[in-house]
Amino acid sequence: MGLLDGILGGASGGEGSPIGAITDLLGGQEGGLGGLMNAFEKGGLGGVAQSWIASGANLPISAEQIQAVLSSGMVADFAAKLGVDPTTAADTLAKVLPQVIDHLTPDGQLPTGGQGGFGGLGGLADILGKLKG
Repeated sequence: MGLLDGILGGASGGEGSPIGAITDLLGGQEGGLGGLMNAFEKGGLGGVAQSWIASGANLPISAEQIQAVLSSGMVADFAAKLGVDPTTAADTLAKVLPQVIDHLTPDGQLPTGGQGGFGGLGGLADILGKLKG
């Protein structure tokens, strides 16, 4: 079973759940999803992150780039919530985060208001289900 399957399997959204880990990560930056995109911009990867929002192909990102942009604390917290090491967590984020952000921004722009516009945990579970299926 892959880690995305594990994330989907824990769709309850409670504290310590995989869905909770994703939502915590997306909401962990001041400004929610917009703040997360600003972190990528400041880390020199704004063009990569912007490709996930814009229509068209998503540019890839490496686990090393994820670790360079996100604080080690964010990656460590994500890893702890999933029960994996930080390297595995960063690799998972490199694979999943572009797809999640792409699905959170179907109109090619950041959602207004809230911490990412994914309509709560159920909305994120629906998005992850689409990624898997």
